[in-house]
Amino acid sequence: MGNLSVAAARTADVLLRAMGGRTVMLRTPAPAVPADVTEQLGIATPLFQDLPLAPVVYRKARATVTESKAAKWEMLVSATTVEDVVGSLAYASASVLFAAAFGVLCDGELLEIVSATQEQVFGRPYVYRLVLRAPLAQVV
Repeated sequence: MGNLSVAAARTADVLLRAMGGRTVMLRTPAPAVPADVTEQLGIATPLFQDLPLAPVVYRKARATVTESKAAKWEMLVSATTVEDVVGSLAYASASVLFAAAFGVLCDGELLEIVSATQEQVFGRPYVYRLVLRAPLAQVV
């Protein structure tokens, strides 16, 4: 069963590349650094790190945009890449990683992660589905 789930993940990677897979950046909090004087005063500047996710494919999830509602996008992300990021940053799971992330940087625009789900074969994910939206501040 383990070989089938690995094969499903590899097949998903190939299909994502064939569908025009590209690279986007997942914006997450940067690891903590030693405090300086400004942080001791409570004036800390948040630090971020951008982590590459590839291959990914995305499309518009909702064709029309109404007033005060942001357009939604659907993104399919390679589970292989997500597992590498989760392991390298020592997150407990992919759901924790996506919950901690500030969003996905795509073509210079930071999109908010609305939801993250996974598709599995024999209990192992082969692709992640992210629903994204543009920040409401940009929808005026």
